Amino acid sequence: MSFEEFKPLNEKSLVEYIKATPALSSKIGADKYDDLVIKEVGDGNLNFVFIVVGSSGSLVIKQALPYIRCIGESWPMTKERAYFEATTLRKHGALSPDHVPEVYHFDRTMALIGMRYLEPPHIILRKGLVAGIEYPNLADHMADYMAKTLFFTSLLYHDTTEHRRAVTEFCGNVELCRLTEQVVFSDPYRVSTFNRWTSPYLDDDAKAVREDSALKLEIAELKSMFCERAQALIHGDLHTGSVMVTQDSTQVIDPEFSFYGPMGFDIGAYLGNLILAFFAQDGHTTHGNDRKEYKQWILRTIEQTWNLFNKRFIALWDQHKDGPGEAYLADIYNNDEVLKLVQENYMRNLLHDSLGFGAAKMIRRIVGVAHVEDFESIEEDKRRADCERSALEFGKMLLKERRKFKCIGEVVSAIQQQS
Repeated sequence: MSFEEFKPLNEKSLVEYIKATPALSSKIGADKYDDLVIKEVGDGNLNFVFIVVGSSGSLVIKQALPYIRCIGESWPMTKERAYFEATTLRKHGALSPDHVPEVYHFDRTMALIGMRYLEPPHIILRKGLVAGIEYPNLADHMADYMAKTLFFTSLLYHDTTEHRRAVTEFCGNVELCRLTEQVVFSDPYRVSTFNRWTSPYLDDDAKAVREDSALKLEIAELKSMFCERAQALIHGDLHTGSVMVTQDSTQVIDPEFSFYGPMGFDIGAYLGNLILAFFAQDGHTTHGNDRKEYKQWILRTIEQTWNLFNKRFIALWDQHKDGPGEAYLADIYNNDEVLKLVQENYMRNLLHDSLGFGAAKMIRRIVGVAHVEDFESIEEDKRRADCERSALEFGKMLLKERRKFKCIGEVVSAIQQQS
């Protein structure tokens, strides 16, 4: 069977593909192909995702389609995104192997990635947050992942020649960047057929976003940064639905939106989604559980994640300050005092970038096209709208006033005051 041109796979043709691909067949003990258990689980908007379990192993096959799956062929979408996803999984996986699933095989023609299956009890972090499950290692693991992937793909570690070469490679992921530009930085601030919200309860709130001049000034600045600032190889969609967890494992998946962009977009997307999870908790209370302790755990996780990231990022910087990185040349920033000043300024700006992008992601999840299960799973409309309004008000404040916060602890205090 030839796989020399693209075709969407199904359970039957996938078996033939695995047979023809030693990198995959060797992982699943595929001497008994009749015994393979294959399940299509792609609940996302874009791709086919197959779980394949064999007699002595398992794997996941992810195939990109040349259109948006949930809409159909009327909305074309380049399948080349699979190339960028596979490349980023390998690059980030080399930098943070404990927190990125291994890629076994990539086929550019078929837009197909074969990778490690994150077996149960791994679940999507967002589902764990909705269920009220605490993950004691989450802050530590995510801080480690973000510090390593962002530092080692930036000019703090690379020379400008290498950096520009890498930036050029990822410029090709333009369609998914344009999708982000539309749904995060544009649609929530204008009348768009794609926007939706909990109507009629949030009708006035959505209108207020579209009429807020100060908000529009800030979002314009962030959109410019997103489009123009090639700071590091970012995941590009690092929300709580892109992380799979157990009590002792944290795995980052789905970097198909990856490109060289502002570091704060990854950090902010992740922290912003944790803040959304916090504001959603009141919608998930029951008579036996008011979720107050769990809300405090989320706040601690937010604070610990940034503080651990900050500490590790600076430690990597100190460790490699005499290396090839050309952002701050060692013979210019040549004493501890000037280096400390530079680092403090860098991290303060990065915190403010992260808060801005996090706020933008919060706003778009409430009045934009794609919402989050944290709120969507609250069945009663009025109750859901109350939670969403609190998150929206906080997001608007954070977007406009992000520069006043000197540390993440002040942000956490502000969240508590809002709730």
